[in-house]
Amino acid sequence: MTIQEKEQQIIDEFSELDDWMDRYSMIIDKGNDLPPIDEKFRTPQHLIEGCQSRVWLNADYNDGIVTYTADSDAIIVKGIISLLIDTLSGHTPQEIIDAPLDFIDKIGLSEHLSPTRSNGLLAMVKQMKLYALAFSQKEK
Repeated sequence: MTIQEKEQQIIDEFSELDDWMDRYSMIIDKGNDLPPIDEKFRTPQHLIEGCQSRVWLNADYNDGIVTYTADSDAIIVKGIISLLIDTLSGHTPQEIIDAPLDFIDKIGLSEHLSPTRSNGLLAMVKQMKLYALAFSQKEK
């Protein structure tokens, strides 16, 4: 499934819910479903700068594909990083770099987050794309 198809799937899921409390519940459920990150990645080097909550992110690169794992100490943030992982993990670095991640605005996520959480969301996206950029340089 392409990144765009994954984004559309998220948009479709969220469009079925009119109430933002239900949408928050869906985000929390996605966070609860996120597999735990290996303890060896719960280090300061894996913390995302710019997040109010603690978010650990790791990226692996095998056979041209990037795979992310993450965790957070805040359940909403854990759900948000889970959405990003569902969308970006399993793709090439270039696909990740080029991904517009339109679903964030289309589901209304950025407008329903506090300013500090919005900054955190941007920091998560930036870090995921930086990993992809670093991996793309290894290919050359």
